[in-house]
Amino acid sequence: MKKVFEMDLEARLVGQAEHPEALRLWLRLLTCTQLIEKQVRAGLREQFETTLPRFDLMAQLERAPDGLKMNELSKRMMVTGGNITGITDQLAGEGLVERVDVAGDRRACRICLTPAGRKQFSGMARAHEAWVVQALGGLTDKEVATLHRLLGKVKAHVKTAVTLSLENP
Repeated sequence: MKKVFEMDLEARLVGQAEHPEALRLWLRLLTCTQLIEKQVRAGLREQFETTLPRFDLMAQLERAPDGLKMNELSKRMMVTGGNITGITDQLAGEGLVERVDVAGDRRACRICLTPAGRKQFSGMARAHEAWVVQALGGLTDKEVATLHRLLGKVKAHVKTAVTLSLENP
């Protein structure tokens, strides 16, 4: 039923849009992203009893061995500070992250993965990678590389267009 809905959306664009192929591509990208994310969320829930936001926060901390301030986490994850605080409180309660005071700033702290957090994240990261590889398994290595290159071009173009629109309102 859902597949019919996706095709109907794309079919409706043919006569209504000046650039139907670009719109169909956008819908296809969005659908693929949502499907893969749904699989990842289910895997994290079923295998690790955790959520994607918790995984994402731990992934940010894995990349920053010295930890990150709450506002840095908020910017990197593009969510509010309140969301970061709630997730951090949960993870700290489970012994997976810790708050470390910042010298010279009584109000700030850095959030760091604990050894237990690093160990748990390592297992989740391996599973996450396998789920993404499986989701893209219908493509050859060459097709993956080509798609990556093409989407890189889209990303660069969009970044340039956004920068130009901000400079010339």
